[in-house]
Amino acid sequence: MKLYGRNLLKETDLSAGEFHYLLGLAARLRRERQLGQQLARLAGRNVALICAAASPRDWMAAEVAARGEGAHVTRFGPGESPLGGDEPVRDAARVLGRMFDGIGYFGPAQRTVEALGAHAGVPVWNGGTSRWQPTRMLADLLTVRDHTVKPLTDVAYCHLGDGQTSAAHSLLVTGALLGMDVRICAPAALEPAADVWYLATALTAVSGARIAVTDDPAAAVDGVDYLSTGPWLAGAERGEVRSERIEQLLPYQVNDKLLALTGNPEVKVLHGLPAGHSQVSAAGRRHYGRRSPGALEVTDDIFGSPACVAFDQAENRRHAAAALMVATLADEA
Repeated sequence: MKLYGRNLLKETDLSAGEFHYLLGLAARLRRERQLGQQLARLAGRNVALICAAASPRDWMAAEVAARGEGAHVTRFGPGESPLGGDEPVRDAARVLGRMFDGIGYFGPAQRTVEALGAHAGVPVWNGGTSRWQPTRMLADLLTVRDHTVKPLTDVAYCHLGDGQTSAAHSLLVTGALLGMDVRICAPAALEPAADVWYLATALTAVSGARIAVTDDPAAAVDGVDYLSTGPWLAGAERGEVRSERIEQLLPYQVNDKLLALTGNPEVKVLHGLPAGHSQVSAAGRRHYGRRSPGALEVTDDIFGSPACVAFDQAENRRHAAAALMVATLADEA
């Protein structure tokens, strides 16, 4: 299966078969690294990582992955982006494509990564925008595959909390693409965008996936293999807005009661990090404030338990990024 020269700007840029191919390649590259047998398939390649917003886990994973495969990496941090100013993105993209063999974009604007993909003339990878997170989905599904013996088409997972985040959108569409059982459990006011639901529904006609959106946690988690959650607060919420959001989302907290409701003693917990599981950090104390619920989206006992595979998930971002770069930049993956 050849992905050489291709972009990955959103999940539907891949077929189900191509997605599975990348998962297999990521597992193979991970194994090579563990055995000290990396082949430096990207030796002589130059990779640009444009970090238009702070997403350190994603760009660190991409940078380590590229260097591990032998590539030269130039990272543009927030405030250093070669995009913007008086120059249209399409012009900057053409210049970047003359300088680099591949470009990773980490920032809020999906339209920016789409413009890069249209005009750079080299592979462009979406490392995470406010719309889609295709690279993270490779890492998440690699983690699911690592901890599951049955086919992915038999796996059920539920994402709880805000259903309008890019993670929720991507989890819904990815599961629909791969024929999985996907539930999004969110307050009615925070259900996934209508166009994302329609896209996922269209994919089920081909894949046979089972998808659902509900505001009822007990119904949503029944029989699932994985619970997924993510940060509730982006850091911008203050005062009453923050308190109202916490109150709105507390029924969707991943805790021992919710795990029991799954009826699955082997259920695992996914988390995109950073996790609001305790008040040990200054940031955590600011978020909780005086009306502390004790934890936000996941409780400390669950986050620290064997059920939580968030750190496997974080590591797998590196292997997913390596697979994506090797598949699109190397002459032979």
